[in-house]
Amino acid sequence: MSDVANPNFHRIHHPSPLYPSHLHKSSAARHLSRALVRRAPAAVTRRNVVTVPRLGSKEQMEKEAVEQIRARLAYQKELMEANPHKSHAEEWEELWTWIRISILVCGPICVFAVAKDLVVEEHHHRPTEGNPEYMGIRNKEYPWECDQCDLFDLDCWKKCRAEKLAN
Repeated sequence: MSDVANPNFHRIHHPSPLYPSHLHKSSAARHLSRALVRRAPAAVTRRNVVTVPRLGSKEQMEKEAVEQIRARLAYQKELMEANPHKSHAEEWEELWTWIRISILVCGPICVFAVAKDLVVEEHHHRPTEGNPEYMGIRNKEYPWECDQCDLFDLDCWKKCRAEKLAN
């Protein structure tokens, strides 16, 4: 294929100066980036529940574990002092207050909704006369003896059986 016929010729053979393709293949660049990562200052590690003591003698590990536990307890005490906590009895009292409020608000709403449905709304039944033509379109007959009747359409079944007895 000639250079003129291939529209991607310049992209293939002339790499962009913004994204030089030869850098990611070069081992020198790879070694340089690894060296920079190794020499980068270590970030301050934040301790959390998953942190385990560093390996060392048994006494050193126990001492570090105790320090971690003490630090966690001190942090929890700071949180408790910053956010005053209610007693157990106060928590239960507030719980029952909200339960009473919910019952006093939701109870009458439910009673009024049921009363409205019983008094105002009309209970709709399926019409007793036959369905319109468009609701009875069938692509194939049903596999039972009265092939034009729905399974639970008892009036249709009575008419069908009466017609079969008359024939």
